[in-house]
Amino acid sequence: MSRIVLTAASRVGCVRSNNEDMILAYDKFVRSEAYQTEFMTENTDRFVIALADGMGGHLAGEVASAETLENLRFFINDLPKGLSSCEFNEMIMVWLDSVNKMISSKGLVDPSLSEMGTTLVGVTYYSGKYYWMNCGDSRLYRFRNGHLTQISIDHSLNNIQGVKKHSNVLTNCIGAGCKSSYIDFYDFTDDFLQGDIYLLCSDGLNDMVKDADIESLLANGASANRLCEAAIEAGGYDNVSACVFTVM
Repeated sequence: MSRIVLTAASRVGCVRSNNEDMILAYDKFVRSEAYQTEFMTENTDRFVIALADGMGGHLAGEVASAETLENLRFFINDLPKGLSSCEFNEMIMVWLDSVNKMISSKGLVDPSLSEMGTTLVGVTYYSGKYYWMNCGDSRLYRFRNGHLTQISIDHSLNNIQGVKKHSNVLTNCIGAGCKSSYIDFYDFTDDFLQGDIYLLCSDGLNDMVKDADIESLLANGASANRLCEAAIEAGGYDNVSACVFTVM
């Protein structure tokens, strides 16, 4: 049994005219606002906390991120009880293929949505176990004992080449013409500890704020909104979204 204390924030930034990011913050979709909540895991047999960074033409990225998160919430809530970790993994792969085809097909029907896509990073709880997932270059970090560690691996050309730039090319995402997406999906129940702080963020945060500075901010109790403000203070070249939750 754990108590989860969560803050989430999503901001348009200083340059973009619309916000293509979205967060599923346990029980609420968050876009262009700040939100906070807390809940007990004993009161539910499943939940999902996830972040999606949309891409595409005018409004298309907004549609891709929203459709993906709404679909994910429905999928998790609709799962039968009692699946093993292996069965849950297999169901996630089936879901990914389905949502990838759904996002891609909308672009065929509506040219304004052509080539739209989104990243996805998240943590889900199901049947007493915790899992993390990632598709794209949005990130999952863990802050433990004063140290920040990136848990997810960026699916990006920058990561393959070992370089760090603001401009990045994804090697994997949902939609955006990808005929076959893949998702990193891991059971990390045994490493989900009381006192841990987890951060989900779009690249609008980690492109603008160094990991060492994120670490310092979290050490001083920064909320998701404070992290977004730090990215905006640094220039806010992109939409910026963050979700911070603490295991109590």
